[in-house]
Amino acid sequence: MASEGANNEQKTQRYSKEFKAEAVRTVLENQLSISEGASRLSLPEGTLGQWVTAARKGLGTPGSRTVAELESEILQLRKALNEARLERDILKKATYFAQESLKNTR
Repeated sequence: MASEGANNEQKTQRYSKEFKAEAVRTVLENQLSISEGASRLSLPEGTLGQWVTAARKGLGTPGSRTVAELESEILQLRKALNEARLERDILKKATYFAQESLKNTR
């Protein structure tokens, strides 16, 4: 019975998204087998295997985003940046004209 309690007390290890991505990158870039990568990174083979399989299927590591999602975000950020630049330029011009107006009224 004591051995049953020991099995129930196993804790699940949690890994950050960054760690998962780096582990997958290490395996893929160095063309390591799952067992080699797991050994080097001190990870269970099954865990690393799931991450690599997901990455190969285009799902990325858990929590990562697809290329299409990243490209969409880039487009949104560029649009927001252009709008911010336009607003900045308008405010610069408004400030200039306000200063000129004050100079002419004195």
